[in-house]
Amino acid sequence: MSDFRMWAEDPVTTVSSVDLPEIAEMEAKISALIEERYRAKATPRRIDVPLTVLGVPFSAVTLDQTIQRVEEMIASRRAHYIVTANVDFLVQARADVELHRILLEADLVLCDGQPLVWVSRWLGKPLPERVAGSDLVPELIRLAALRGHRVFFLGGTANVAEQAVANMQAQYPALKVCGHYSPPFKSLLDMDHEFIAEKIRAAKPDLLFVSLGCPKAEKWMFMHYRALGVPVAIGVGGTIDFLACRLKRAPRWMQRSGTEWLFRVVQEPRRLFSRYARDARTFGGAILQQLWRLQWSHPRSAECAPASIDLAEPTWKRIRPPEVLSGASIERDHRIWSSALGRHCLLELSHVRFIDSSGMGLLIELQRQLLKQDCYLILLTPSQAVLDAVRFMSLEHLFLVAGDTVEARELIHARLQQRMRIPALSAHATLPLLWNGEITAANVEHFWTVAQAQLDSFADYSEPIPIDLSGVGFIDSTGVGLLLRARNYAASKGGNLHYLHPSPAVLNALRISRLESLLLGPNGSPQPKLVQETLQTLNQFRAQWPLLRERKAT
Repeated sequence: MSDFRMWAEDPVTTVSSVDLPEIAEMEAKISALIEERYRAKATPRRIDVPLTVLGVPFSAVTLDQTIQRVEEMIASRRAHYIVTANVDFLVQARADVELHRILLEADLVLCDGQPLVWVSRWLGKPLPERVAGSDLVPELIRLAALRGHRVFFLGGTANVAEQAVANMQAQYPALKVCGHYSPPFKSLLDMDHEFIAEKIRAAKPDLLFVSLGCPKAEKWMFMHYRALGVPVAIGVGGTIDFLACRLKRAPRWMQRSGTEWLFRVVQEPRRLFSRYARDARTFGGAILQQLWRLQWSHPRSAECAPASIDLAEPTWKRIRPPEVLSGASIERDHRIWSSALGRHCLLELSHVRFIDSSGMGLLIELQRQLLKQDCYLILLTPSQAVLDAVRFMSLEHLFLVAGDTVEARELIHARLQQRMRIPALSAHATLPLLWNGEITAANVEHFWTVAQAQLDSFADYSEPIPIDLSGVGFIDSTGVGLLLRARNYAASKGGNLHYLHPSPAVLNALRISRLESLLLGPNGSPQPKLVQETLQTLNQFRAQWPLLRERKAT
């Protein structure tokens, strides 16, 4: 009996980790929902494959299409957030795991930079046009005045925000500006989040324009967009300065020629010159690598068998992509990829010898769409070409990888259990406390309830309370705030927390927040390899120094 047939015929008992009755019941409910969704779709919706540039998926939309998508988002009344990303976003995301995750999960990532349009052509999937925030926001304000949508402005200085609102209301008398607020300049974690969130919730806007700078605006949106209930939140950068006429837009010919950056440098040289110089150096080198790895190394003979469905069962499907997973093959096999949604998807990738930027975009979009349906994408035995592309794009944290179907099943069940039982903590814990899963805005309150119970159970413990973070795969700024909150809570009870073994993603978030030393202590985090080797050499030299002196004396 094959692994897949065993899986299909014995969906509960093949893995011991799901023997619990409540887990089996949970799986049955999820399977029924997935089957119902799948049968309801007579013709699967075609997947819109984004172009991936340095690990960031860009939506291939025009300005008019973006406005249409925003109208659909407002009509749905569900919470969404949109990012207008330029070269600086990509450079920052390469060093900031949280920002990268925000860009991966955004409902739309718009191309706010002409150099990115040029790069998309070189990568074989041209983006239709640049959709700059400074072009989009005025159009959305015009639409809001026409449709009666409520608008809220967050960010900018108080004078600039007031002037922007006054200008827009003078231009569009019917515009409903339900509020604007300029928070005091503080770090993200020091902001009065509850006050700001309550102010926005009370205003009940349809459109929220966030102008706090990158990546602060994007991280703030990611922390709050679910709880705010605003249909569309957009990070708009410095657009509020243009609305207030504090800064001028470059002439149209400079915008189209990609030289608008020069116009802005002339206006704000002290703020922008060093940033643009750094971005050009970092982005240029990285893009050359992507072109070489994922475009120019394309096999000359790209003819290969199309994608096929190896096996399909009510709750999962196994798909075998072509050997060359490129934009052309994805377009040819679009029916296969559209049918991948609605159930867990296993991609057999051991034979793939080349994947381009569109192929990576397909994997990212499949992952995004499946997660929305409570399903998972599993990469089965990915080839070295796929692994190299995933590492180059810094997407190791995004995909689940399995060596065979049994391991894939265990991964899926573990993730389902983790999702249904957030957080994976026990209030009746032993030391060291083991924290697992992800700590994000989506689960932080539940996580804190259990963590607080844990800390209370050690109220009379005189030694430092160790908390092992090695099982925490991702943490956003809300999660960093929880670590700080737990530390302060323990201190108020006379205790002391000691965070141990942070995973690379957690360590990255703490470093970006500049709380690494505070939360981990001076010796709590691993040092860079070069520093470790240098210190080791110095220690060896120090140990040998007395012997060298003796030899010299003799």
